[in-house]
Amino acid sequence: MYFLLMQVTRLDPYMKKVILDNGWELTFDKCLLATGGRPRNLQCVEEASQEVKDRVTLFRNVADFQRLHDVVKNVKSVAIIGGGFLGSELACALGHKGLESGMKVIQIFPESGNMGEVLPEYLSQWTMEKVKSEGVDVRSNLYLRTVEYDESSGQIQLKVNTGEKISVDHLVVTVGLEPNVELAELSGLETDDKYGGYRVNAELQARSNIWVAGDSACFYDIKLGRRRVEHHDHAVVSGRLAGENMAGNNKPYWHQSMFWSDLGPDVGYEAIGVVDSHLPTVGVYAKKTSADSPKAVVEATGEEMRSETETEQVANTIQETVPSSGQNEGDDFGKGVIFYVREKVIVGVVLWNVFGKIPIARKLIKDGLEHGDFGEVAKLFDIHDRDKDDS
Repeated sequence: MYFLLMQVTRLDPYMKKVILDNGWELTFDKCLLATGGRPRNLQCVEEASQEVKDRVTLFRNVADFQRLHDVVKNVKSVAIIGGGFLGSELACALGHKGLESGMKVIQIFPESGNMGEVLPEYLSQWTMEKVKSEGVDVRSNLYLRTVEYDESSGQIQLKVNTGEKISVDHLVVTVGLEPNVELAELSGLETDDKYGGYRVNAELQARSNIWVAGDSACFYDIKLGRRRVEHHDHAVVSGRLAGENMAGNNKPYWHQSMFWSDLGPDVGYEAIGVVDSHLPTVGVYAKKTSADSPKAVVEATGEEMRSETETEQVANTIQETVPSSGQNEGDDFGKGVIFYVREKVIVGVVLWNVFGKIPIARKLIKDGLEHGDFGEVAKLFDIHDRDKDDS
């Protein structure tokens, strides 16, 4: 049964009831909350005039994409706030378009480099140069203070922390997601102060007979501790697990979901586990070939949504390989593996222009072993085996 255009105002966990905004009450035996989230905005944008808001896109869903697609046909300049996955992907895409159309693309973020909260500093800086090469004017170490509409030019004026004023035709905000947890207070559900979202156990259960899945679930990972994840693979797997547990399986969430991102046709990565630039990292790199790029993967497999094929794969055994040739060449981080470590135990892995190896990374995290020589661990990913262009 569907109840369209109706809103849930609260749950009564004890009486097992859902109360709708029209006063109706629905009873349940088991209830799943999959409330997702909404794009996080900036306070200075929320407080700006309507003229400013008419020229701002909070970029998150298909409708946002469609609107922005129409907007960029008619503007000469766009600013993107945010240096994470979404902001950097979007900057590269618009920068590439700008090289053809003459549109100026500016990316602004407070970190020192692109994806600075995820990648180690040196790789974040290297990535920033790659983003610039896509036609993006990257402004790091900046944050937005005020946004105003300039009547004389018809543009919006961005004032940043240095005092500089940047005028653009349109502004895109990509600063993360706010989980939808409005039901929590009136329904007696706990939220997490650190990560946000509904606080659930390892079985994704918030209260007796109430489960949570997707972006709004702050769950206990039996390997890595408490987490909240906002990626496609997690939404698929957590939804399936919550459904199984509602049917009586009582299985813990052990699956390490993966996520991926492409920054233009030549730089792409797949990642799993806790990838946090504040953790110690060890990177092992190799010479990149033309086969080591997102474009090559799509051409070879026809698969653009890489998480679709990685969701359920786990390596049952890991076979070591010996590198055939090559080590790091200067500071060219064209291809490699970055390990994120807590007390010699791998808790996260980024595969940098290395594709199809997530099951190996997943097993490393699941095994939870201490490692002393990460060069030896990197051999498992066979990053030196492609010399196809050198023949």
